[in-house]
Amino acid sequence: MHIAVAGNIGSGKTTLTKLLAKHYGWEPNYEDVDDNPYLNDFYEDMQRWSFNLQIYFLNSRFNQVVDIKEGNKKVIQDRTIYEDAYIFAPNLHAMGLMSTRDFENYFSLFNSMDHFIKAPDLMIYLRASVPTLVNQIQNRGREYEESIRLDYLKRLNERYEAWISTYDKGKLLVINVDENNFIEKPEDLGNIIQKIDGELHGLF
Repeated sequence: MHIAVAGNIGSGKTTLTKLLAKHYGWEPNYEDVDDNPYLNDFYEDMQRWSFNLQIYFLNSRFNQVVDIKEGNKKVIQDRTIYEDAYIFAPNLHAMGLMSTRDFENYFSLFNSMDHFIKAPDLMIYLRASVPTLVNQIQNRGREYEESIRLDYLKRLNERYEAWISTYDKGKLLVINVDENNFIEKPEDLGNIIQKIDGELHGLF
């Protein structure tokens, strides 16, 4: 079984992934941030490193999905390959931070990969306003995220909403993070778990 947590930078994906993995006994698959050789360079010079970063994420995420497909474990994944392809890469292209040539090359590669992968059994989308994202980004204090601009987060949020409004690859659960502080309130986490249980009973 494959569960995935989607959402903008700072929406709480990694935290929710950890909490749900612990509760259900699922195996967590995290985004490759700490070992990513391009991330610091990207935030210093987005135009120079955008293509390299997106290719790295695409490859990393594809390998994760292949491993999930070939294994027999119940896995919860922090961010999906679809977010790379439909949100982050197009956003960089629209902002002039990735050339049309590079973006077309990137998207062609994603389309080839898409034929070999299966969508998650359940997609959990964390919806959060920009102020909430900023607050949570500041609270975790990652140095390379200090230069993230508000307009960048706003653009990403718009793309997330556009993507999720047409998502039809499988079951979808939307969590409003502005109204649900699962990080600090056990009762809010309990509400999410209750909703997930409701969705999962239809999978078996």
